[in-house]
Amino acid sequence: MSAAGTGKKAVELKALQAALGAEHAAVYGYGVVGGRISAARRDEARAAYDAHRARRDELERLVRDLDGQPVASAAAYALPFAVPDSAAAVRLAAELEDRLAGVYGDLVRAAGGTRRRGAADALREAAVRAVRWRGESVAFPGLAERAAGPSASVAPPT
Repeated sequence: MSAAGTGKKAVELKALQAALGAEHAAVYGYGVVGGRISAARRDEARAAYDAHRARRDELERLVRDLDGQPVASAAAYALPFAVPDSAAAVRLAAELEDRLAGVYGDLVRAAGGTRRRGAADALREAAVRAVRWRGESVAFPGLAERAAGPSASVAPPT
């Protein structure tokens, strides 16, 4: 493989690992959401949890396809705010989806071919879920949070 091809592969692998890390955090976060969400929205939270688990598993395969070692999930993640009730759980779900949209935007830029299409699909799905949770949309999903800082997953505790 040429040096340019190797560099492109490394950039794509790094973006895949970031997406995988964000999905690990989302799975953890939806565990918290599920414990606090009202019964009326529990099915929606379960569907999102299952979707993120499936996306996480797919990302692990994609990382291996590029000869990478998938980043492991942390034992726990620091939440961006306390989640004492259903309203906070809804805000957390929207926040998780916003962060994922940002990470998938990065992957769209880094990837090519079918991985790029998959990342675009994941970005769209995260944006749609965020709208459902929040009740409103943003003009450019995956870019809105850039004004406030880098797109990153919920951080593991330090």
